[in-house]
Amino acid sequence: MPRAFTPKVITANALLEGDAIWLTETNDWSRDIADAELLTDEAHAELRLIEAQAFTDQIAGAYLADAKQTADGPAPTHFRESFRTRGPSNYPHGKQAEV
Repeated sequence: MPRAFTPKVITANALLEGDAIWLTETNDWSRDIADAELLTDEAHAELRLIEAQAFTDQIAGAYLADAKQTADGPAPTHFRESFRTRGPSNYPHGKQAEV
């Protein structure tokens, strides 16, 4: 039996900086997952992913990631995506330096 579709966001890496980024409803890329478009319909999610993959001059490696709605916007449900929201882990800089 197929698994039920769960809410997703589209994530990728910024082509030049390598930062984790998320696709917004307005087709912009944000470095904050809370700005991401939360996709609750599987067909719409697949269509949005195809659209996202066309941004070859801005992103690399777009994919659908599990997410949930919170009062602050979408949030990750898997540790990998939670980890990506904090930026690179090899030394404190960027997003980690702000914590």
